[in-house]
Amino acid sequence: MGKVQDVMNRDKQYFAKAGRIPYYPLVIEEAHGSTLIDVEGKKYIDLLSSASSQNVGHTPKKVVEAIQRQASKMVHYTPAYMHHEPLTKLSEKLCKLSPGNFEKQVLFGLTGSDACDGMIKFARGYTGRPYIISFENAYHGSTYGSITASTISLNMRRKIGPLLPGFYHIPYPDNYRGMYKENEPKTVEGYLAPLKEMFEKYVPPEEVACIMIETFQGDGGLLEPVPGYFEALSDLCKEHGILIALDDIQQGFGRTGKFSSIEHFNIEADLIAYGKSIAGGMPMSAIVGRKEIMEALDAPAHLFTTGANPVCCEAALATIEILEEEQLIQETERKGEIAKKRMKEWATRFDCVGDVRGKGLSIGIDIVSDKSSKTKDSEAALKICNRCFDRGVVIIAIAGSVLRFQPPLVITDEELNTALNILEETIEELERGQLNNYKVEGQGW
Repeated sequence: MGKVQDVMNRDKQYFAKAGRIPYYPLVIEEAHGSTLIDVEGKKYIDLLSSASSQNVGHTPKKVVEAIQRQASKMVHYTPAYMHHEPLTKLSEKLCKLSPGNFEKQVLFGLTGSDACDGMIKFARGYTGRPYIISFENAYHGSTYGSITASTISLNMRRKIGPLLPGFYHIPYPDNYRGMYKENEPKTVEGYLAPLKEMFEKYVPPEEVACIMIETFQGDGGLLEPVPGYFEALSDLCKEHGILIALDDIQQGFGRTGKFSSIEHFNIEADLIAYGKSIAGGMPMSAIVGRKEIMEALDAPAHLFTTGANPVCCEAALATIEILEEEQLIQETERKGEIAKKRMKEWATRFDCVGDVRGKGLSIGIDIVSDKSSKTKDSEAALKICNRCFDRGVVIIAIAGSVLRFQPPLVITDEELNTALNILEETIEELERGQLNNYKVEGQGW
């Protein structure tokens, strides 16, 4: 028995199945930059970035040294009662970097899920209103508040109800497919219609605290909105005094070629949740919001014993330094244009590539069985993933049929070109019928 199989057998015995979505038999021993190395020494180009939590790459020198330096001084003392300077420095930095022409304050947690829960708390606390609206197909996390706002998988809801009261959901303004399995997108007004009808018939708009948004819907398929939708939604929210709460956990920290994904739109968010890449892969989340909103609740409404851990704070400060000093956000925009230009050619050459969409290095490649009907082909997408894995490239499929292209932002041009070559050759193999024997049972969402 090889080491990979041995680890996986023990894993299966002791690690509960609810904690992992299965893809490959990959047991990672080391990771550096955009390279993964398994326990048997095989190398892979990482196009997943640990679910977009490694934007500045694996084990970047500056982050590792910051972690080691702080850990040698103090691993943790809870900010629930005391102070430490790394928290103060990071708080100031995040408030200055986050978009919005207003005074801001920040609170920290451990994962993006609790940040989304926190936005729900503060939106209700500030407005005095009970209702929360989020989008269909959204993924906001696994705690009770964030899972109630999520509508992407029945397995996130089976057997655990009732969920939180006061939540409603509206269609995401998909710029590729339409609502309710239609295959053409709606206009801005067409996508706003369900919300406006909701306001007219059964949800008083003056009782809505916030609308939670993903500007580019991540695990829902890396979807782009129809142009003008979020600006129109923002106007509607202002009309009714409704806050906009942005989940930037996956798309923030440079992923889309901007520090925050909302900078692609002519709107402001009242609350922003960060997570994943905020601390170079260390467990941390943050809520940055308007000062008056963040002052609406008193302690201990949103605090965590191990939140704002000083090691994580220093890792986050080092992460931001890398983004700034290496001009990584501008580089992400450049590399994203290279990748997307190449992929757009695939959409014209290959019958199975229905759509290519995204910003920066957050790109979705929608694999279909028929371009005219835009029918998702989840089996073909997983075959592409499995073949790429065999050839040393890690990529997964989400939303049934969408290849999730989110490499570390530090990926080199050479690595990027190699990965694109392998992806292209694999799609060619699929179209020639050479991947017909690849098994895909029990994989993916």
